[in-house]
Amino acid sequence: MCIIAHYIDSKWNLKKRIIGFKEIVDHKAASIGAEMDDFLKEIYTTDIRADEAERGITIKSTEEGKGNEYLFNLIDSPGHVGFSSEVTAALRITDGALVVVDCVEVNKTDRCFLELQVDGEEAYQTFQRVIENANVIVATYEDPLLGDVQVYPEKGMVAFSAGLHVDEAKMMERLGGENFFDPATRKWTGKNTGSPTCKRGFVQFCYEPIKQIINICMNDQDKLWPMLYKLGVTMKSEEKDLMGKALMKRVMQTWLPASSALLEMMVFHLPSPGTAQKYRVENLCEGPLDDIYANAIRNCDPEGPLMLSVSKMIPASDKGRFFAFGRVFAGKVSTGLKESWVPTMCLGKRRTCMLRLQRTVIWMGKKQEMVEDVPCGNKVALVGLDQYITKNATFTNEKEVDVHPIRAMKFSVSPVMRVAVQGKVASDLPKLVEGLKRLAKSDSMVVYSIEESREHILAGSGEHLEICLKDLQDDFMGGADIIKSDPVVSFRETVLEKSSRTVMSKSPSKHNCLGHHQEEGLAEAIDDGRIGPRDDPKLRSKILSEEFGWDKDLAKKIWCFGPETTGLIWQWICDSVVAGFQWASKEGALAEENMRGICFEVCDVVLHADAIHRGCGQLTAKPRLLEPVYMVEIQAPEQALGGVYGVLNQKRGHEEIQRPVTPLYNINAYTLRAATSGQAFPQCVFDHWGMMSSDPLKSGSQAAQLVTDIRKRGRDWRSR
Repeated sequence: MCIIAHYIDSKWNLKKRIIGFKEIVDHKAASIGAEMDDFLKEIYTTDIRADEAERGITIKSTEEGKGNEYLFNLIDSPGHVGFSSEVTAALRITDGALVVVDCVEVNKTDRCFLELQVDGEEAYQTFQRVIENANVIVATYEDPLLGDVQVYPEKGMVAFSAGLHVDEAKMMERLGGENFFDPATRKWTGKNTGSPTCKRGFVQFCYEPIKQIINICMNDQDKLWPMLYKLGVTMKSEEKDLMGKALMKRVMQTWLPASSALLEMMVFHLPSPGTAQKYRVENLCEGPLDDIYANAIRNCDPEGPLMLSVSKMIPASDKGRFFAFGRVFAGKVSTGLKESWVPTMCLGKRRTCMLRLQRTVIWMGKKQEMVEDVPCGNKVALVGLDQYITKNATFTNEKEVDVHPIRAMKFSVSPVMRVAVQGKVASDLPKLVEGLKRLAKSDSMVVYSIEESREHILAGSGEHLEICLKDLQDDFMGGADIIKSDPVVSFRETVLEKSSRTVMSKSPSKHNCLGHHQEEGLAEAIDDGRIGPRDDPKLRSKILSEEFGWDKDLAKKIWCFGPETTGLIWQWICDSVVAGFQWASKEGALAEENMRGICFEVCDVVLHADAIHRGCGQLTAKPRLLEPVYMVEIQAPEQALGGVYGVLNQKRGHEEIQRPVTPLYNINAYTLRAATSGQAFPQCVFDHWGMMSSDPLKSGSQAAQLVTDIRKRGRDWRSR
């Protein structure tokens, strides 16, 4: 199971309750009052990085295994949107998620009692809106095989708890929805009767008892002990000396322990691997769904062929070594087993090799336990495979196989922020190159490339790139100094319309080429994988003709997709034409940025034998720059809005929402940067590519200035 939350939603508190489920942990932590968090940080085991413990947030995914009667693989994932690639890697190998919702809504409900002083009905309406909003989002991903994935408080899928001595099933049904109880008549009704004592069931039996206990803990301890005795809550003598919030925390931990409620929810609602893989197989398998490999995954068959997906490479304590962390979907993996490697990222041809596993281990937070074998349905870390894997791969134990790799992960964010790095000392160049390779292997989303100018470029997303640079210097280069350029965003080059005429070069060959803007939505369809080089030509032709209005004959004659990462179609290709297309689409004529949304039609080619007589290209299709557009969510108190507005007004900010029952405003804006005035919490995520309205060929325009700056930056860096 994976824990998902916003980075300020107090996910840490829930993790420490689940992992520190022993009485001794809770007792020691509460008995020292204000030092509780420091103590739990010492025994809490999923913060494996020093900066995670220092910042109090999660940066990399880690696994924690717990089990008595049930075995849970708990994977902690980052909360900041900049590290969503880590969340994607964690979700690939898990079957369920614990979603922690924003602080003053469902989690951190103590703020409703202590700070906001919200009454019961108002709190209920807030909780109900949050749950409904979450269900609206979840409902968009419903699948017939997956079933209903919405959450219902009355079914125990939302963590509300109360110590009530009544029939639990009947009470759960009445805690949600329009159910009201009047203690005076001792009757339930479907609407509020108007009586002062008639209140909603949730308010009457959940919210107000908790509020009453908290108020007594904070203000009147003499009434507390008799009330706890009636509730069957026993406190130790040394715990009765606690005061204020320390006492309140200990009372609530004893009366309504979050750990037992959460673990019970996990038991009842988390699907077993055998159940989950029946509906996940369609999204996991790229090949036929009726072969022995797909059937083994579907049935979670321990006797079937091994199907193991590596989703992440985790750096080991040994210098330069990595654990290959993943999940066994079918079969069984064991130490010393000879396996066949099937890379996930292989286009046009199969690549396999035989190798032997050195060790098989399971992760326990900071520690690893060596085991002989791991059956299907479990997480595993493998030693000895790092030299064969770049980022992810699929493994099977059969030599001559026709197995298809498990589908590659698709990340929700794009690495559009780039920075150039070089060693401060020239002799550190080999260390820099090796460090960059190791960094690219350990991070699922970071992209490392070397430009023609010999610049070493790292691409990431916002704060994610900052952590990557820190890891590069501290972990992968042994603290060696590096020089990094200012971070810059990537652009894309496109055209507005079809070329005004067939482009004729002035060379004697008179070869013809036509370039024009792609149909709206086609670039997104290629990005999403709906149209690609490995698709069936007939199916691809049908989609292009029916959805985008292409001529069917033209749709069948696609030679290749570009730039290089999209891959090639190897049939009927003229190597030189394709090489030229890949080069041109990777480095546009304006600023050497990738081209996007452009289709090239080659009408006729008659090449001159002498290369010097082949003419150059001409720009006749109104070139334009595409800029990355970020969706920014900024949480800020009302008094900080003035400073935020100053920047958003310059960057086309356009929407504002105040959260009900909270003193915070949510501002959504399409912008690249945000000012927080020290009190705002911005999160930026790449949304789409937007066309700049100005003409890059017109002197003095904003686009022309950007093109000039990009070219100048490249010249300055190359001259160093």
